[in-house]
Amino acid sequence: MLLLGAACSAPGTAPDATAGQVQRVLDRRAAAVLKHDAAGYLAAVDPAASALRAAQGAEFANLAQVPLTSWAYKVTQVDRHGTTATAQVDLRYRIQGYDSAPVTAARTLSLDRRGADWYVTGDRPARGAAQLLWQQGAVTAVRGAHSLILGVGQDPARLREIAAAEDTAVPAVSGAWPGKWAGRVVVLVPASLDAMAALLGAPAASYRGIAAVTTGEAGGAGAAPADRVIVNPDAYAVLGDLGRKVVLTHETTHVATRAHTSPATPMWLSEGYADWVGYRDTGRTAAQAAPELQKAVRAGDLPADLPSDADFGFDGGADRLARAYEGGWLACRMIAARWGDATLARFYTEVGDQPHREGATEKAMTDQLGLTPREFTAQWRDYVRAQLG
Repeated sequence: MLLLGAACSAPGTAPDATAGQVQRVLDRRAAAVLKHDAAGYLAAVDPAASALRAAQGAEFANLAQVPLTSWAYKVTQVDRHGTTATAQVDLRYRIQGYDSAPVTAARTLSLDRRGADWYVTGDRPARGAAQLLWQQGAVTAVRGAHSLILGVGQDPARLREIAAAEDTAVPAVSGAWPGKWAGRVVVLVPASLDAMAALLGAPAASYRGIAAVTTGEAGGAGAAPADRVIVNPDAYAVLGDLGRKVVLTHETTHVATRAHTSPATPMWLSEGYADWVGYRDTGRTAAQAAPELQKAVRAGDLPADLPSDADFGFDGGADRLARAYEGGWLACRMIAARWGDATLARFYTEVGDQPHREGATEKAMTDQLGLTPREFTAQWRDYVRAQLG
């Protein structure tokens, strides 16, 4: 929608002319990115904005190792006031060999008109949008057999280690998840926890102690092109080899199951299934993988119900969060043990393919397990007590 009424348009200018003019400026800018043409990229920036030109030049250089197959801008809204304008723009890009459709990043551009031409005088994330990796520094790209690792401020040796671990995680996920998926993953490794939080558009405190997260649009009829595994370098660095393997396999499972994960999927199932795949071939016992829940059970605090979505919130404390993950994992582990791995996958798929949360889990439990939710919960509580008591 264009906010270009007659009152704010230049005399003799059609209401939609500014949007078209800005779009053409950005089309030339996009072409310059794909041609690795720094001068063409900076041609869109106001010649008088020396600080912005320096910042934009550095950002362009930071992109050098990112293998782009497309880069385009779409002007979605313009608010013009005389010779200045603010444009809401969607940056759409694809990484070669990994993104099945463009990834979208919302930007807000400020522009000034000089003569017949518009120039960019400001470029920032739109309200609520996150920072982009190459805005944090020069990107180093490391390719694995099944992965592309993009890092900023990281030793290339560390990125190669992550690529090797991810190349182990991808086949492990494919061996557990029977659904169709791309079988390749993009991993972002920023320089710090604060940098990770900027990529997610969230406070750093929300991810302290979290080794990695996965971003992407849940559900949908096809692939989710925006999936990225984002590593918290501070928390990841203190993990041992097994912990790193479990973390990356867990996050890769989220990538693989994304098309069948929806608002209908409870978090105990989505997180529990990812942990089940992560621990599947490690030989870890229930007590080794669920220490916080074991403490609670042995203290006489057997959970009455499956973990709620709220239990997975960061504001409930680390112990509560750990018990939620462990409880979800044991629920999925029980299904696999009693009904088989294939049934667990079908159960996951059926729940996620439902249009609404209400009734989705109940239906899948009846169809796949032959149980009501109450019966399933009772069996899960007995299983938790037997495994951890």
